[in-house]
Amino acid sequence: MNREKEIYKVTLVGGAVNVILLLFKFVAGVIGHSSAMIADAVHSLSDFVTDIIVLVFVKISNKPQDKSHDYGHGKYETLALTIIGIALMAVAIGIIVKGAVKIASWANGETLEAPGVLAFWAAIVSIVLKEAVYRYSIIKAKQLDSKAVEANAWHHRSDALSSIGTAVGIGGAIFLGQRWVILDPVASVVVGAFIVKVAFDLLKNGIGDLMEQSLPDQVEDEILSLARGVDGVTEPHDLRTRRIGNHYAIELHILMDGGISLKEAHDKASEVEDILRQRYGEETHVVVHVEPKEG
Repeated sequence: MNREKEIYKVTLVGGAVNVILLLFKFVAGVIGHSSAMIADAVHSLSDFVTDIIVLVFVKISNKPQDKSHDYGHGKYETLALTIIGIALMAVAIGIIVKGAVKIASWANGETLEAPGVLAFWAAIVSIVLKEAVYRYSIIKAKQLDSKAVEANAWHHRSDALSSIGTAVGIGGAIFLGQRWVILDPVASVVVGAFIVKVAFDLLKNGIGDLMEQSLPDQVEDEILSLARGVDGVTEPHDLRTRRIGNHYAIELHILMDGGISLKEAHDKASEVEDILRQRYGEETHVVVHVEPKEG
């Protein structure tokens, strides 16, 4: 399976759905006079933009290492994740501000126009399509071990969930009467708040990897356990880990009997490296430093 082609495929599927939905939602929002639906359309537009970001950055991240990038280009995929998070946060804040302005206007006595039924059905269609794309994308993200595809999958899920809030708000405004029209902008604010949470999580992960955040404790404990399992190797220590795109980078020190030959020490260190690559993938960057055991 060609990883790059598979990422392109899943991203293009999501992109096609986003184009259809954003056009449908904008038309439904304008014709149906629904601020919640227009906010949802903007969310779909941000989804489409992030699809393009993923396509561009994954192409770069899959380039092999070269003279100017000794560790490869994997960080570009992490950068894509971070950009998606920033874009999503900006969209969320815009949605919240616009909804809050409408709520304030209503509180000051301004009459809000009730949304139309077309906007309600647009929300229902969005829920179904975006949840389907999310499930497809998240399965592919796990198969391909791609953080960028996973981030994009959650972007699809956030759109599906925001459409649920939109449907509730629009439906309430339509079917409960004029005094409940306020539910439409209220729904847009709730949608925006949810998107802020999703964006924050994406930014936390992306920035963490860009700032050389260590791998989770359970992964580091497993690395030390695998190293200790090699005959003749004791006290693995000074472990340093990080992510390079969708690959791990591992550096550690091990102790061995100081009386063995240089070749034996080298072979044991290579065995540790092979075991770690078998566990975490052939692209894993592994450096093992050998030290003589006292006594």
